[in-house]
Amino acid sequence: MKLNLENKYDVLFVSGEVKNLALKDILGEDKTILYFYPRDNTPGCTTENKDFTQLKDEFESLGYKLVWVSKDSIDSHKKFVEKHGLKNDLISDPDLVLHKELWVWGEKKSYGKTTMGVIRSTFIVDKSGEVLKEYRNIRAKGHAERLLKELKELA
Repeated sequence: MKLNLENKYDVLFVSGEVKNLALKDILGEDKTILYFYPRDNTPGCTTENKDFTQLKDEFESLGYKLVWVSKDSIDSHKKFVEKHGLKNDLISDPDLVLHKELWVWGEKKSYGKTTMGVIRSTFIVDKSGEVLKEYRNIRAKGHAERLLKELKELA
């Protein structure tokens, strides 16, 4: 599967700068880990984002750029980053364009109830937008560590 690199998104960078960029200008030089999470400041999302922040240097040493994606606004992202000291770029996708392109917006079952929402997922994407690997419907706790371990074994 190849992503549309021309679609534009608002991005909050680690520096605090906000830009509207095409996906091709957001992806890393080699490989990017696109991590989709349901919502800023919820327990599972906070845990996972903190875990990725703590392991950021290790992912980068393997040649991976980390980019998070949610439907939350840039203002929500700013508060989330400031509150928890997060250190990765965040894409705001309120119109669910990238979510739907990767099929991470859909039916979810929770406590016997079916709703529409974000299916927590992670994708490894190369600079050309080709999806190299996907992890769907993942558990937040320990995901960053499991992913890093797998990528180290492949290196």
